[in-house]
Amino acid sequence: MGLNHQFMNHWKYADWWGAPKGSTVTLGEGGTPLIRSAKLGPEMGLGQLWFKYEGANPSGSYKDRFAAAAVSHLVQDGRRVCLGTSSGNTGAALAAYCARAGLSCFLAIVEGAPEGKLRQMLAHGAHLIRIRSFGSSPEISARVMEGLKGLAAEMEAGLEISAFAFSPRGMAGVMTISFEIAESLGPRDVHVFSPAGGGGLTWAVARGFEFLAGQKGWQGRARVHCVQPEGNDTIASALRDGSGQARAVESRTAVSGLQVGGVLDGDGVIASCRRSGGQGHVVTDAQVWEWQARMAREEGIFCEPAGAVALAGVAAAVGRGEIGPQDPVVCLVTGSGFKDERSLVRMIGSAGAPLVDDFAAFSSAVRHAAGRRDPENVP
Repeated sequence: MGLNHQFMNHWKYADWWGAPKGSTVTLGEGGTPLIRSAKLGPEMGLGQLWFKYEGANPSGSYKDRFAAAAVSHLVQDGRRVCLGTSSGNTGAALAAYCARAGLSCFLAIVEGAPEGKLRQMLAHGAHLIRIRSFGSSPEISARVMEGLKGLAAEMEAGLEISAFAFSPRGMAGVMTISFEIAESLGPRDVHVFSPAGGGGLTWAVARGFEFLAGQKGWQGRARVHCVQPEGNDTIASALRDGSGQARAVESRTAVSGLQVGGVLDGDGVIASCRRSGGQGHVVTDAQVWEWQARMAREEGIFCEPAGAVALAGVAAAVGRGEIGPQDPVVCLVTGSGFKDERSLVRMIGSAGAPLVDDFAAFSSAVRHAAGRRDPENVP
């Protein structure tokens, strides 16, 4: 398709993640910024806190790496229909890349998916149907997954769910996050904190670093940590407690995108994080809301709630003394703040943009808000 892969970070690693040779469906994904903390890291006592901001991807989340790989493989396989599931970001990414490739996209949607994410999928022409209790109930979620397998076989459609258990070829594309972090920071030891619902992102990142060390001679070490909301603690506590198995739960978190109560990739996450020296961390929804707001106001990083989960985990680890002050720490910030309108309302409260009659009223309001007195005879 006339692409110069050396300038596209996701695709310059194409041979490493097994990209299909005959098809490339891309919107320019990858190459996202690694942003050093200006305020929150120093306040925590961390000299090297970094944010890998995946909201800079074309559809606004890291799932574009998954969708680019998955849909490219579907095109190579000659598929014309894509089936999938989503609580938001996967669906938006699949919808966009299917639109690019000319594939029909049908998505089973988690009941509590944010409206903003649904509108994004619809804008790309995807067909959406929400299923009651899908995402919160492990039993219903398992039935939906099994049903999709049968439907995909019947329709000769691709089935793309962002988990290694269902779409290993698509998830291999997510490993490029690790490649970019290693390229940016060089061969050093680093803690990488990843949010997890089903665990696919965390496992992909851990696998990426293992690939670099085993196949590419990378001399660093990445300790990959799994962070989950307490209302969806399928993996994190099991990892911390020494268990080798994830645990299905009735998902009760309000953090969109992480409402995956089934096991999915959980066992693989536990094994890979443990090999890396990483730990499990459980945080509350309230802590996530707080860090989301602070990232926006103190770092200028506008992320969805799931994008603040990793930072909440870092704060917990610092509180336990599990990170040293000079240890490089990377938080995976999964998606843009525009993804979840409900969280924005929660963040800004009653703040708004009042209408005034003229510039004199504007200047007076500015001086008042800034703590300045209006000078005499000055409007």
